[in-house]
Amino acid sequence: MSDENSENGGLQRTIDWKQGLAIALGVPVLILPSIGYFANYVWAFAIIIWALSVFQGFMQNFAYGELATMFPKASGLPGYAQSVFRSRDANKKYDRSKLLGGFSAWSYWFAWNPVLAIFSILIGSYLKGLVPAFAGVPDLAIYLASGAVVFLFLILVNYRGLSGGAKLGYILALLSLAPLIIISLAPFVTGQFEMSNITGSWLPSDWSWDLEHILILLGLMAMAQWSACAWETAAIYGPEYKQPKSDVPKALFICGSICLVTFILVQAACTGALGVEGILAEPLSPMLPLAQMTLGPIGGSLAILMLIAAMVLIIQTAFLGASRAMYSMSEEGNLPKFFGKMNIHGTPVNAMIVIALFNIGFIFLKTPSAILAASAIGYVCANGISLFAYVKAKLDSDFSKLERPFKAPKGWQYVALLFGIFNLPLCLIGVVYLNSLEVGWTSTIVGFVVLSLYIPLWYYSQNENKVPAEREKATSSESAF
Repeated sequence: MSDENSENGGLQRTIDWKQGLAIALGVPVLILPSIGYFANYVWAFAIIIWALSVFQGFMQNFAYGELATMFPKASGLPGYAQSVFRSRDANKKYDRSKLLGGFSAWSYWFAWNPVLAIFSILIGSYLKGLVPAFAGVPDLAIYLASGAVVFLFLILVNYRGLSGGAKLGYILALLSLAPLIIISLAPFVTGQFEMSNITGSWLPSDWSWDLEHILILLGLMAMAQWSACAWETAAIYGPEYKQPKSDVPKALFICGSICLVTFILVQAACTGALGVEGILAEPLSPMLPLAQMTLGPIGGSLAILMLIAAMVLIIQTAFLGASRAMYSMSEEGNLPKFFGKMNIHGTPVNAMIVIALFNIGFIFLKTPSAILAASAIGYVCANGISLFAYVKAKLDSDFSKLERPFKAPKGWQYVALLFGIFNLPLCLIGVVYLNSLEVGWTSTIVGFVVLSLYIPLWYYSQNENKVPAEREKATSSESAF
């Protein structure tokens, strides 16, 4: 694949694997909203869940890496599913296969989109605990203010294209991984890490491996993969890599290796130093007491400020991923053309503005775990359908002639099928059940309402695309005479 720019003013091939990796390196920060949530349900066993979830990410990303080289112009998971499940009959107005591919992309968009709201709330929470002057400010006000400032900043930074975002990513990647690792390693160095806090608290005393608890575990796995498998976002910039056939696998698996270390380390450090009770005393921001305990008030404050910069990075990762998902859907005719409109720098700015406004509304929910639980419904749908798309791409003769410079191990379609079923229906059932225990049916209703909004948008886009096609056909018929 040459490094030529995309045609017709589309996404531009301006980055290499290092820049894609830099943008995706915000993914380890996705553990932050779930540290206390997981500890509440499974105590120290949360460490094992994170390890299993990153392992799941590797199993799934072997398939996604191959799809990335089969469809080098596709934007990650949204593009792969749409490339496989696309209409074979151009004259068919409403094609169910095309609807399925588009729905997978919409599910992926919904999975990444609320990250902006979740981390705006966390930024506000950390700032409120860090800055005494903010103590009297209402929670919602500081959440909305932090969200508005971050969203506007990132729209301006990325207005001139992805390369600008990648440059910011280099800076923030250093600022994010450094405090995350420093804070997590500090209790081991200072001697404040107690292994007994882990070995003595593996699971709650009332835990049993019955159907109810297995459903809880499946729900936690659904929420864990929302964080620990999310490094597949490195593949979403496929149309913007200079050498997608080599850049995508490199960015994917290097990021995955980093996630394997950081997800296990962060949960283990919090549990070992604070204990389960210490985590639950500060469920939204447990890294704050950990930093202050191990690094002192000043060092802890500096580390937390750097961690806030890390949250900005993951918001940017989500912002870029969600906007390109919308662009991909619009290009495939699965969303109205408005969402695919680019500015002169090749940035889908309309999509970015819509996403920012959408997340301002999400902030009013005020609870990160409720937003995450709703978002996880979209993520398991996106992963399940995308893995089924890989199986179809391996077995369907229509795709047999496509180049596959990177190939998953032989027989990987069966592994993909297994994890596809694990996502749909098992993890979906689990997260719905977990939602019912945690926040009633609110998250589930919000999740399915947002997913169902795709249906009218899709039908509108099919009618929108039909009009130009009919005009072109009529013009051709007239010119023939």
